[in-house]
Amino acid sequence: SFTMNTYLFVYDLMQFCGHSWIFTNMIIRFMSFGKDSLADTFYSIGLVMRFCQLLSILEILHIILGIDKSRLFPRFLQITERIIVLFVVINSQEEVQGKYIVCVLFFLWNLLDVVRYTYNMLSRTGIYYLPLTWLNFSLCIPLYPLSVLAKAFAICVSLPYFESFGTYSIKLPFPFAFSIYFPYVLKMYLLVLFIGMYFIIQNLFSERKAHLGTSNIKKKRS
Repeated sequence: SFTMNTYLFVYDLMQFCGHSWIFTNMIIRFMSFGKDSLADTFYSIGLVMRFCQLLSILEILHIILGIDKSRLFPRFLQITERIIVLFVVINSQEEVQGKYIVCVLFFLWNLLDVVRYTYNMLSRTGIYYLPLTWLNFSLCIPLYPLSVLAKAFAICVSLPYFESFGTYSIKLPFPFAFSIYFPYVLKMYLLVLFIGMYFIIQNLFSERKAHLGTSNIKKKRS
């Protein structure tokens, strides 16, 4: 309906503005301060980044309600991966926030999202530019595996701090005699991360084929 389409357009616009601000801020800071800007990336843009990622949870609801026709499972994996790495791993360990890998991860995320939300906004209004369509469904294929490697590296970097500080590790008192050592949980999640990558890349290729097929391109041009 017109109302739902307007709502989705406003949502995409908000995400586009947020990720564009982050992406532009990172580039300007790097051009102004060079490598010195990388260490405090999280402190300068972390608040907006957290807001955008929390807002992206709505995309799962959009699919469940049927107003977005994307596949639920791959999108759920992508969103939860970011939420876990950003809020559980990076946000909870101040020592990790100053690492260069955080800047690399944010750069990859925002590059993908600026393109994706630009495409989404235009498609809501029935506008399709072939170069933008190609970029949206092609750029993610090489960059998503890179972002997974960056997430895995960020988790590996954080492990010594989780081990030394005991963050999120729980030891229940008697009579339960049960404990959760969080570094083990993160190591198991690394396996989940790479297994999930297989399903997501498979979905990315199928989406690319569906949107960049010869017949679909001709339809959009007409």
